[in-house]
Amino acid sequence: MRITPLLVLGLSACAHSGPPLRTVDRVDLHRYEGLWYEIASIPTSFQKGCVASTATYTLEKGGDVEVVNRCRDKALDGPERTARGKAWSVDPSNAKLEVQFFWPFSGDYWVIDLGENYEYAVVGHPSRDYLWILSRTPTVDGATYQAILGRIASQGYDVSRIVRTQQPGA
Repeated sequence: MRITPLLVLGLSACAHSGPPLRTVDRVDLHRYEGLWYEIASIPTSFQKGCVASTATYTLEKGGDVEVVNRCRDKALDGPERTARGKAWSVDPSNAKLEVQFFWPFSGDYWVIDLGENYEYAVVGHPSRDYLWILSRTPTVDGATYQAILGRIASQGYDVSRIVRTQQPGA
């Protein structure tokens, strides 16, 4: 079973001394649901050995979101690791969610950047110790990636900590 990086969000007690992390104005959870590929992240111990990481979000009738994270262990053809959890909105914009993989622990899941057509998303944590760049496809073009990095840096993230995720076809 894969212990996801999002679990560590709930365990983090780190504080960032800069300005508060800004989220996007609004997230339409119907448009957000579906399959996302991890393009890059600030690596966590919970992701050690993961390649070809994906997250699938499914909106449930009550408004919660089922979360299924998958990755391959150490190689694109390695064994699959999976973790299932749930997320729920904690503000009217749906840009701030809590995610839980193991009761009673939950963690912040904040959407801090989002493509106009939901083609990419950036998920961060107020501590700025965790970050994931997600895309609807296994790759993003270089100009888009560089623009995302610029916006992440303007939010106070140390972009030198961001590592690209190996994906099939990338």
